[in-house]
This record gives sequence, C-alpha cells and structure tokens, in this order.
Amino acid sequence: MTDWSTVSSLATAGGTLVLAVATFSSVRSANRSARTTERALQIGLRPVLFPSRPQAPTQILRWGDDHWAKLPGAGAVLQDTNDVIYLAMSLRNVGSGIAVLRGWQIGPDAPTIDHNADLATMNAMMAFSAQVMTPPDGAEFRPQTVDLYVPPGDDGWWLAAIRDPEHPDRARTLANVAAGQPVTIDLLYGDQEGGQRTISRFIVNQNPAKEHEWICTVVRHWYLDRQDPRP
Repeated sequence: MTDWSTVSSLATAGGTLVLAVATFSSVRSANRSARTTERALQIGLRPVLFPSRPQAPTQILRWGDDHWAKLPGAGAVLQDTNDVIYLAMSLRNVGSGIAVLRGWQIGPDAPTIDHNADLATMNAMMAFSAQVMTPPDGAEFRPQTVDLYVPPGDDGWWLAAIRDPEHPDRARTLANVAAGQPVTIDLLYGDQEGGQRTISRFIVNQNPAKEHEWICTVVRHWYLDRQDPRP
C-alpha cells in the first residue's frame, strides 16, 4: 500500500532541493555579473601614466614660489636654484580615466651603464633590478601640495620641489644632477574616486644630445588596490 505521506514528504524535499540549486545558481550568476560590471567600471576610470610624446607641445610651469621653467615633450626638469631643487616631468595619461597625482618620492639610484663594466658594477646593476621589482611603500610618499590632474588620452605634468636642507634625498639628488646621472622618481596617483591607486616609476636621464636637458622614461607600474598581474 502506498504511503502517501512519505511520497508527499519526498516530493516536498525534492522540490526544496531543486529550488535551492536554482537559487544558488542564480546568486552565482548575479555575483559574476556584478563583478563583470564592477571591472568594466574600473577600466573606465583607470589612469595609466607614461611620459608624453617627444612631439608634445612645450609646457610653461610655475611653482608656488614664482619659479618658472619650460617643459618640452617627453622632457623633465631637474634644476638647483637658490638652494631649491625643482623637479618636473611631462606626462601622458594613456588610460581611460582621469589621473589624480597624490604623492611622490625619489626612488633608488640607477647604476651607470658601462659596456666594459667590472663585476662590482654588474652586481650593482643586478641589485638595482631587484629594487625595481620591489614595490615602494605608499605610506612613505611625500603628498602633493595641490592635486594635479592628467586627463585621459591627453598630456599633463607633475612638479614638486625639495626645499628642506635636511631632506633625506637632497644630497644624492644634487650629486646626480651635477654629474648628469639618472634620477629615479616614483609617482603615486589614482582615479577621481580615490581608488585604483597606482605607483609608476620613472627614470630621468640627461639628454646625450643636449647638456642640461633631461628626458624621462617609465620602467614599472604597481597597482595597490588589486592583484599584480605579474606572476
């Protein structure tokens, strides 16, 4: 004889299981859709800074103490005037969102490249390469006095100055500028919402064709608010 009570219970349990599976699948699908939407939004806001093109227009910069300088495309400013070191770089935002510059620091010194280098110099170059691979601490950056903006797909600039005689990087920056040696500059920036914090490392080199003229290149990007795409 059929136990209709048991059949009813089993049917109810089966229906509940099917509903749970459907709900779980729906939630997973909704989560994937939300993550996809969030990623698309982030891509639309993401800034990425590079040096501007060499043919970019020359920009006229003014610091807060009324110091002025010309900044050519792909160029940089490293000037020691009246005990103040003025720093600037011509930038281009190749990302799809506005870049808001938040802070900066002087990075590790790049070794001088010598094709006839001895073992000690080669070891120094390898040590620098290891430093380049290590992301800087964002908490140690010097904040910008004012926010600097670089529009997406357009040119802009970064500028700062070392005024403190006790600044920890003052002496070696002055020595590098006087000797025409490269200066490493790390920039901290993000999108207009305050997210997607990024550190880009630039190397400023003296133009071999023109003394006292400097050009900049970018060598590394670190993403502080998401997983690094590198293994």
